[in-house]
Formats: sequence, structure tokens, C-alpha cells
Amino acid sequence: MSQRIFTGSCVAIITPFTKSGVDYDALKVLIDFQIDNGTDAILICGTTGESSTMPDEEHKEVIRFTVEYINKRVPVIANTGSNYTAHAIELSQYAEKIGADAILSVSPYYNKTTQAGLVAHFTTIANSVNLPMLIYNVPSRTGINVDADTLIKLSTVKNIVGVKECNLNQSAKVIRETDDNFTVYSGEDGQILSFLALGAKGVVSVVANVAPKQTHEICKYFLDGNIEKSREIFYETYELAQTLFIETNPIPCKTAVNMMGLPGGLLRLPLIEMSNKNKEILHSVMQKLNLV
Repeated sequence: MSQRIFTGSCVAIITPFTKSGVDYDALKVLIDFQIDNGTDAILICGTTGESSTMPDEEHKEVIRFTVEYINKRVPVIANTGSNYTAHAIELSQYAEKIGADAILSVSPYYNKTTQAGLVAHFTTIANSVNLPMLIYNVPSRTGINVDADTLIKLSTVKNIVGVKECNLNQSAKVIRETDDNFTVYSGEDGQILSFLALGAKGVVSVVANVAPKQTHEICKYFLDGNIEKSREIFYETYELAQTLFIETNPIPCKTAVNMMGLPGGLLRLPLIEMSNKNKEILHSVMQKLNLV
């Protein structure tokens, strides 16, 4: 499959929780804020969306609602990954059924597996649907790296069209040794320029929840050839990108969205409210960017 899901900035959007569930009116506000500010695609129910705390029925309903509400204004990528292959297939087939544009599938966490097991896992999921699929390689969360040679092998599998990559060190090899039908996206906001310089086509971003316009522009200017302008915006937002990870994501991100007067909602245990000291640091950084 030759289609590229998006070019530019895809927000890994937060999920606005209440004490009893999901605030769907708030989710509408967050989605419109993203689209109005130039975000190129939306990833729903990702790590930043706290999908690990969402029961299947809620997870599915949030995907369905998002697809329906966005109504093709931008591509919707549904996170349907799991460390149990059959579960990932079930979620992926549901995402296809309700009209998602693509799926994201993370490497199996906790149980891990071998590199050959990764090939089998991702291939089996990709073959269960007719949607384009991104692999998500985030060793810091999963405890396993999808090695460059494994990604290169998987790039030839039907429906596997790219990777959200958090391991910059192997990206040059992956980009060099895969064809144009396979797209690498940065999974690290603090390394967007480095990924783009190697040939990545955008970012799946946490920072875009707070600064969607700037994140979109970093990618757009770079890919249009205006590297100096891209670099300028990147450095303007670099401190924000660092500060949004001073506690476990999405704690600072959700806190920042609420500080902006947007309905970010509550965090779910085991994530807890940001410390007052770090809230002050975050607020100060956001003031510099006129975000609060």
C-alpha cells in the first residue's frame, strides 16, 4: 500500500475524563481546537490519551465518536495496539468497521517477545484489516526495541505503511533502506528537527495538544525547505517540549491544557495531579509563549 496517512503534525490527543467517564462535549472542543490550528491528523486513544486505563467498550466508543465527529476533516488514526495479538486484532477490526483512516499498533509490552515474534505479531494484525497501519516503537514504555532490521522487514508487509519512532539512533538506517511507501514519523517532540533532517515526514506529538499551530509549522516549514524558520519555531517551543515531560506524560500535558482554559479533564489513576512546584514551572514556561 502506497498511501501516506499524513504529512506534518499529528496530535496524540488527550482524553478529557470526568469522574464517571469521558466528557464528549469537551472532546469536541479539543478536536476543533486542533483542526482550527492546523493539525494535520489526530491520533485517538494513544498513550497520551490514557488508553491503558480505558475498558474496551469505552475505548471503542471514543474512537467511534471521534471518527464521526471529525467527519474526514483530517485523518483519524486509532490506537488499537495491545500486547495480546488477538486483542489488537479485535480493536483494529472495530476501528476499520467504524471508519477510522488508519491504526497505530505498539510493540508488545510486559510480555515482550523476540524480533521474530514482533514480525509475527505486526504481520498478523496488518493482515487482519485493510487499513494502513503504523507501528509504534517506544522502548522506554514497552521495554523492547523494534530493531531497524525488523522494521525494514515489516515495511514490505501489506498495510504496514510507517512507524512512529522514538529511537532516533536507528532512523537513518530505516529511512535509507525502506522505499517511499514506508514513512517514519518522530515520536519525540524534542527531536523533531533531527528526525526531519534524516527524512521523516512529520511527528506524532504530545506538544501539539498545547501548541498545535507551532508544531504544525515546524514540520511544514522544514518540509517546504524553509529550515531556518522551522528551526526558529522549534527553539521557541523547545523549553515547552522539555517541560511537558518533567512528570510522566500526560500529566503535564493535561495540566497545561486545563491552564489554557480548555477542557482537558481529569487524570485517571495511577496518574495523579502534577506537583505544585512543577505546576509553577510549567505555568512560567507557558507564560513566555503567551499560552496562559
